[in-house]
Amino acid sequence: MAWTADELARIGGATELELATDGPNGVSAFTTMWVARVGDELYVRSAGGPGRPWFRRARASGGGRIRAGGVEAAVHFERDDANGATHAAIDAEYHRKYDRYGPGPVGHVTGTTSHAVTIRLVKIDPSGANHE
Repeated sequence: MAWTADELARIGGATELELATDGPNGVSAFTTMWVARVGDELYVRSAGGPGRPWFRRARASGGGRIRAGGVEAAVHFERDDANGATHAAIDAEYHRKYDRYGPGPVGHVTGTTSHAVTIRLVKIDPSGANHE
């Protein structure tokens, strides 16, 4: 199911996104992170690399919930399949939104080492049928 223009604007325009993963004991606690909108897609990256607990849970569970900009939605965490141009656009968006926090924090979510810890957020149809 595609994001609406309003959802993309609100989530993509938000400074922070909260993400919770599905698990055997229900949904995890929300973790706060940065979000990048590129075109009609939303991406998050693990600033601490692949060992971060939220990232490991997201990869294992495949789904969860996000909330940002007044929007809350069920999502599928899609493994990184972005090409070089898309990664460059994600990097550029992180720089545009977050460079004001300095090169250290932004450096953790940009560049080639961040590509392997990129997750695309795919909205899940609340009816249970996903229509991408």
